[in-house]
Amino acid sequence: MQTLSLDRLGDEIAELSAHLDAATARLLDLIREYDARGGWNNGFRSCAAWLSWRVGFAPGAAREHVRVARALGPLPRLSHALARGELSYAKVRELTRVATPETEERLLAVGRAGTAEHVERIVRGWRRVDRKAEARDADRQHAGRALYVYPDEDGTVRIRGRLAPEVGALLMQALAAAREAVYPKNVPAGTCAPGVSQETPTMEQQQADALAFLAETALHHGIDPGAPGERYQVVVHVDAEVLAAADQAGQSVLEDGARVPAGTSQRLACDASRVVMRHTANGRVVEVGARTRTIPAALRRALHHRDRGCRFPGCGLRFGQGHHIRHWAQGGPTTLSNLALLCRRHHRAVHEEGYELDRQADGELRFRRPDGRVLPEVPLPHEVPDDPVQAIRGRHEAEGLVLHARTATPGWLGERLDVGWAIDVLHPLAR
Repeated sequence: MQTLSLDRLGDEIAELSAHLDAATARLLDLIREYDARGGWNNGFRSCAAWLSWRVGFAPGAAREHVRVARALGPLPRLSHALARGELSYAKVRELTRVATPETEERLLAVGRAGTAEHVERIVRGWRRVDRKAEARDADRQHAGRALYVYPDEDGTVRIRGRLAPEVGALLMQALAAAREAVYPKNVPAGTCAPGVSQETPTMEQQQADALAFLAETALHHGIDPGAPGERYQVVVHVDAEVLAAADQAGQSVLEDGARVPAGTSQRLACDASRVVMRHTANGRVVEVGARTRTIPAALRRALHHRDRGCRFPGCGLRFGQGHHIRHWAQGGPTTLSNLALLCRRHHRAVHEEGYELDRQADGELRFRRPDGRVLPEVPLPHEVPDDPVQAIRGRHEAEGLVLHARTATPGWLGERLDVGWAIDVLHPLAR
């Protein structure tokens, strides 16, 4: 009787696990659609960042769910097997690392026949074969090295070039690290920090932001310690009236005369060295003040100690810039109570993309979206039915999905797994 009870308990575990895998397939479908339609792009850098904030996923789990959801888009067989509870999420997660529409069917057979451990080992072997093929291709890719950086007619800067493989790898690693700092990665991403552009940040846009982050970091830490710092500074000339109110007439230009928006100048002036110059009516400089630091070093240390990272909801990136809640050009003091730490992307959001920030009477920060809605630090919890397990079962029954304890049982009969033989049989590049 005790054995029978344990058998039923085991069946209950297996059946419920199949229901959860089927529900996960639906979850991934929803994530893929939400990601594709940019539903997360209301203050967040990526779909993974939104999931972490809205659903409570750990950042790594959120990035992995988005990766798997995207990968399953062109893989209908694997997606269907997960939706039917025939493959576990763990198996599908591994198979999507290597599966393509051409290899999906044979990898699906691997998932059905083997355990999750078997799948992991075969995927590792599969990827080793892929790397050998890539190495053969790399022998044919060496070409002339060149890098072109030139200004375009509209003031933007174009970059194109070809690097030696090892230099290209170094650059890609650096960009990947910077991109993860700006968009903690899926992504990925996610990014800093909840990205706030009203358009979905493409990989190309993320790469551009990562390159800017690399340049800022290199110069901040002294890429050439023996040279004067001023040699590498980016200088913006902006009229005091423009700093105080972005809609005022006046200049806001880079050293070479290229115009930048007034909001950009206000953002840059929030946390930078400044030199006050006085001019006559015809533009002649009559007085130049000493260079002063907007936020002194001691105050900056206190700011970083207090905020511990970007304060934008759902971000927390530890690299940040001091933001004057009330800009100093408008009379706001450079005091700890009037400062907040924001990452580069969210600093731009507040100054140039319509997001608003103020400090409440209790000292807490309040962020608002461009439409005026409050962006809470933690979203309101979703209502959960009294019996969530029965709710999942009921939904699956309504969809005609019959799941039982043997639904996801692999076809493995206990024989030893020969990974080398399996890869030779399965991988299209194996010989």
